[in-house]
Amino acid sequence: MQYVYIVVIGLHVMAGVFWAGTTIAVARDPDIRAERFFRPQMGAAVLAFLTGLLLWYFFHEGAFGSMEKVLALGILTALIAAGVQGALVGSASRQLAGADAATQTRLRAKMTRGERIAGGLLVVTVFCMATAKMF
Repeated sequence: MQYVYIVVIGLHVMAGVFWAGTTIAVARDPDIRAERFFRPQMGAAVLAFLTGLLLWYFFHEGAFGSMEKVLALGILTALIAAGVQGALVGSASRQLAGADAATQTRLRAKMTRGERIAGGLLVVTVFCMATAKMF
């Protein structure tokens, strides 16, 4: 059973690092085309949530102490980050095809804003996950 834990933790960490890392990188450099990263980011988000559910089941089922409260805050900020990316980045990237130059500029600014908001939320998520054991 220990191998299952290792694989699930590894997938959770790798998906989370990819999601948070690309979100922060795209947020910092508006010249990076956010629409190219949106689908892989959302795939990583789904994988992070699914493996996170498994980890909660393995290690936290039936308990809701201070550690679980910090983890729950991290989960909440991750859910909000995914929603922000879907609402701002996803909707803008779908409208991007066939748009004129002025509209493209406006949509890219919207995508960058979405990535920045989501990036800040994911920083809180990572902080919660990294420090939860200390509470």
